[in-house]
Amino acid sequence: MFQLGKTIISEDIIEKDFVCNLSACKGACCVDGDAGAPLDEEEADILDDIYEKVKPFLRKEGIEAIEKQGAFITTEDGELETPLVNNAECAYVTFAENGMALCAIEEAHNKGVIDWKKPVSCHLYPVRVKDYSEFSAVNYHRWPICDDACALGAELQVPIYKFVKEALIRKFGEDWYMELEKTAKKLRS
Repeated sequence: MFQLGKTIISEDIIEKDFVCNLSACKGACCVDGDAGAPLDEEEADILDDIYEKVKPFLRKEGIEAIEKQGAFITTEDGELETPLVNNAECAYVTFAENGMALCAIEEAHNKGVIDWKKPVSCHLYPVRVKDYSEFSAVNYHRWPICDDACALGAELQVPIYKFVKEALIRKFGEDWYMELEKTAKKLRS
């Protein structure tokens, strides 16, 4: 672990390789698991605001889940998350003809309907950020469904922090990322 500003970062972010391999996993991270995507308060408000614009991109089951549970949910621990369909996939998931999971929010963004890409926790994956009062912990979330992504990342020699560069900049800013790159060069040499 090392500190960068008000973040404590796992060295795995620099040392481990990762490139999503959607042809292998079919977007399983949006389908498997027992919770929705983590959200912050601002993102929860955004989901409320954009729901009607995203709705045409959603599956029937997603619409039903969102209209029953809301555009986001609050867990028993007070955490904000995207709602799930039948305690399984994210309510914002759609499926391509080949069975690949896609994000309706990102699809609406790509079509120019909304200007928000998707929750930053989704954009950052496999990086997970846990905010504490004094700092944020930045960690690599290991999950067997991403083994193919680890293999592809190793083959292409792309460390996690480079794979999620855009999302890290979105979360922490350009200056923070430039400092991370400097630290990475020192650690990798």
